[in-house]
Amino acid sequence: MGQQREMTLAAVLRSSAVQGDRPAMLLDQQEVSFRHLLDAAERRARQMMGAGVRSGDRVGVLLPNCIEYVEIMLGAALIGAVTVPMNVRYKARELNHLIVDSGMCALYTRSAIPGVVEFGPLLEEALPGLSEVRDPAKLSLPAAPALRVIIALDDAFARFLPEGRIPLYQGEFPTPPTPEQTLLLMYTSGTTANPKGCIIANRAILSNAWSIVDRFSLGEDDVWWCPLPMFHIGGILFVMTMLAARGIYAGMSHFDADAAIDMLERHPPTVFYPLFPTITLPIVDHPRFASLDHSKMRLMFNLAPTEVQRKVQSRVPHAPLCAAFGMTETAGTVAYGKPDDPPEARFQTCGHPLPGWEVRILDPETHAQLPVGQRGEIAVRGVGLLDGYFNAPDLTKKQHTPDGFFLTGDTGSLDADGRLSFHGRFKDQLKVGGENVSALEVESFLATHPSISLAQVVGVADEKYGEVPAAFVELKAGASATEREIIDFCTNKIARFKIPRHVRFVTEWPMSATKIVKYRLRERLETELSGAGGAQRAG
Repeated sequence: MGQQREMTLAAVLRSSAVQGDRPAMLLDQQEVSFRHLLDAAERRARQMMGAGVRSGDRVGVLLPNCIEYVEIMLGAALIGAVTVPMNVRYKARELNHLIVDSGMCALYTRSAIPGVVEFGPLLEEALPGLSEVRDPAKLSLPAAPALRVIIALDDAFARFLPEGRIPLYQGEFPTPPTPEQTLLLMYTSGTTANPKGCIIANRAILSNAWSIVDRFSLGEDDVWWCPLPMFHIGGILFVMTMLAARGIYAGMSHFDADAAIDMLERHPPTVFYPLFPTITLPIVDHPRFASLDHSKMRLMFNLAPTEVQRKVQSRVPHAPLCAAFGMTETAGTVAYGKPDDPPEARFQTCGHPLPGWEVRILDPETHAQLPVGQRGEIAVRGVGLLDGYFNAPDLTKKQHTPDGFFLTGDTGSLDADGRLSFHGRFKDQLKVGGENVSALEVESFLATHPSISLAQVVGVADEKYGEVPAAFVELKAGASATEREIIDFCTNKIARFKIPRHVRFVTEWPMSATKIVKYRLRERLETELSGAGGAQRAG
């Protein structure tokens, strides 16, 4: 590449601006240049400082994928503020947790995503007292004492402060952030009852970005197409990766197969990164996909069983299909397949660790290191590891070994050549169409139903989403409820992807000596669904 390997997003942004008016980002039908990103980021930084944001403060972003999202994140990076991406599918209960737990002082949003969600009423529900606010420039909410302002990209909701009313700070920018300073506070679901905040330093995510640049020889001629949401680490990481590579990041405001095909036709990518089968399959199975010009495509990425990988590869045989392993806690990816690996190795494994990462397979009970080929818990240590869980030192300690390896809660193995294979999860966590879902979080919410004594949530196979939540419920004595009533109770209270697709009522639980044996619940339901004609597709 030739240029210095900057380890802060602010430095990467300023360095990449030498590309001037060359396109840096494509989003739907919008195109912006490297010069635009720097100019817009500096304006956003002055806007934040005009609103009272300073280095180290947390700034929430509750927006769909948009150019403004990237401008805000880059502006925060310039002044050392911490971006807190917020899942636009979250409901009031979840948003309240993120806002309060993070201690964010400012929140960027807009009045609505038309036809999808109205953020005004949703945040009024999440933040008691917001509906009585008379001056949106001076928030003082007992429910969220740190939150001083909700900045709106439009002026359609009275409780939000339109960005045009904020005076731009005219002084000098603060001292540039260091590589060790926190860049992101990203919330992810796990085994805890609420999403937990991962503290991601500049150095962590930029180290991963540069490793990806090297692994796949990325440069100015590359177009990385990735429709993942920017509230996911995968949506943000590749914005930074392509800034570092000085190539083009191409994304979508929301995924739609027809719109994706149109975009791939207008801007043929060199890197095709839909990653999850829920996105990949509707594209490669689209009647127009085969007729697109794939001549520029040199890499594809997907995570799926071997047969699905073979199917995707067959659609564009000349572009090697690779898989990956990573998570929010690792600031993105730990391992990637290599384009020159044998096809079956690329289809069946997650590839080799990136430089700066160590991967071990540990006995889940003793944490002793296991030999090649044996399955155990995947543990990782490296440059991209989170600095800890926010406000949770005990959880941080629990998730690390004494010598600093992070316990992922995933089952894996290493082959003789050092390739990592993923075999499932130890943790009580589901993966629904790419979204992490904590079983405990859903169970805790179901426990608020007046008729439920105990609920247990498991994942069951689904042909569209990989797996979906299913709830086993024990009712209180004398109480009654139906499957529909339980599902309706969840609707509009927790994110749609967390809502159980199946509810079954039990009076006895399958037990070990002391614990409910969840895999027996899962087997019971999968046997039932198989007998009814296979796992049902979630709506």
